[in-house]
Amino acid sequence: MAGPLEILGPILEMMTWVGFVPGVPLLVWAWFIARRRCVWVTAVGEQFAAGGFLGLRWVDQDQEERKVLLDIGAKEGSIGSTAVVVHYDTCHPSRCSLEPPRYDHTVLILGWILTGVGILSTIGGLVLTAL
Repeated sequence: MAGPLEILGPILEMMTWVGFVPGVPLLVWAWFIARRRCVWVTAVGEQFAAGGFLGLRWVDQDQEERKVLLDIGAKEGSIGSTAVVVHYDTCHPSRCSLEPPRYDHTVLILGWILTGVGILSTIGGLVLTAL
């Protein structure tokens, strides 16, 4: 009958492969996504009604005036304050929002977890071999 240390060795080796093989490529992919992501900048702009839609107008960091129509319908009287804070993408200024951007870090988190499992399993396997 095999002892618990003899069973633990193959399990740790399998977990090393399960952690490293998908974990490291996910970390590389997350790095690539972060490098290609453009910076979002904040500017003070104003909102206006145009043909029943809500529009935003602001001056970007290159001193160019930008205008964008949002998918939100402008109701009569819904434009109370005309000054708003506009968050926009520097690579694509038409990609803008009234809310700050939220980045999805799922790939990075999953990559760190799987790579961490691979590292811990490798260390556990080395300690098990030393015993």
